[in-house]
Amino acid sequence: MKALICGAGIAGLALAERLDAIGWQVTVAERAPGPRPQGYMIDFFGPGYDAARATGLLPRLHELGYQVQELAYRDAAGRRRAGLDFGRFAGALGGRLVSIMRPDLELALRERLPDTVELRFGAAVTALEQHAGGVRATLKGGEQVEADLLVGADGIHSAVRALVFGDERRHLRYLGFHTAAFVFDDAAVHAEVAGTFSLTDTAGRQMGFYGLRDGRVAAFAVHRAADPALPADPRAALLAAYAGLGWVVPRALAACPPGERLYYDQVAQVEPPAWSSGRVTLAGDACGAVSLLAGQGASLAVAGAYVLADRLARGGPVEAALADYERLWRPVVADKQRAARSGVNWFLPDTPLRLGVRRAALRLSALPGVDRLVAGALTGKSTALVTELAAAGDRRGATGPGLTSR
Repeated sequence: MKALICGAGIAGLALAERLDAIGWQVTVAERAPGPRPQGYMIDFFGPGYDAARATGLLPRLHELGYQVQELAYRDAAGRRRAGLDFGRFAGALGGRLVSIMRPDLELALRERLPDTVELRFGAAVTALEQHAGGVRATLKGGEQVEADLLVGADGIHSAVRALVFGDERRHLRYLGFHTAAFVFDDAAVHAEVAGTFSLTDTAGRQMGFYGLRDGRVAAFAVHRAADPALPADPRAALLAAYAGLGWVVPRALAACPPGERLYYDQVAQVEPPAWSSGRVTLAGDACGAVSLLAGQGASLAVAGAYVLADRLARGGPVEAALADYERLWRPVVADKQRAARSGVNWFLPDTPLRLGVRRAALRLSALPGVDRLVAGALTGKSTALVTELAAAGDRRGATGPGLTSR
């Protein structure tokens, strides 16, 4: 069986490795000319953590990850106003958490791809046609590729989703924010934030910083914006949105790279009417972006790829496996999306009053038992689905393809 995966991000890479492991011939077509260097620090936990452990990826993630001591909110003078002890947060999650830069997570996934997986950059899908038993995709330049299955793992602005289900505006739920991320060099800022994920204690707009092991600083920004449309000049928009903030923000803005080296996008969730049509399906953010407010997009991408591969590994019609994948995984994604929407004012308060409420809640989180309530509010319902599938794969053993580590 042949699979064409459109997108070499987290979902596409995770799925490529899993499909190869169960005997599929896999090609990954990525529209970008190479791996994307942009991205921010993420907390990888939940079902994706379980999938990473089952497939042997977890040790490499911990090797590339960071030991965050605290999430701290700081005022215009750099004074700590509130915070969350990361050790307690990780403990409330049973220690199943690793903080890692998004590009490093993609690196770990690329490293695991065997030589039998063909990874092609600069290969955008421009058209697709389904026929009896397969899909014919046209790539940029006119080349046509035949596959038994085509997977759109090409992100929130998925070209595959648009080709199958129409205009993306019908599928995006805009949450009222724009976000940006970049990395810059500044020794003084690095010394100020090393070991701690530090954010501005501000309403309506917020910047966060973390010191990387190579001496650079990772910057993250999110602000409220009524219009989902992206600016023509992202750098200029970023400088205007965060002008006037204190502490290390002016130094970060001065070091902000030009637009082509800056990650900038709207904050939205993806809710298409269906995830599959015939032999075409969607994965990761292309079908179920939860937004950075949920903090679990990468985890769900890895876990969703695991679930999809598990369904395909069981044999039978591909279309039936795709329907089963959506039946199992879509409710999990929908729960995380609801949790994100309910936590909007926690993530970025819009008034000084709500900012004060968040400070008080964070102080309470240090009390015994409250840390687990905070963790639960941030993560939504737990799911044991991936763990159950991994155990089932072990039990199948010689009777069927397993999905655990090679």
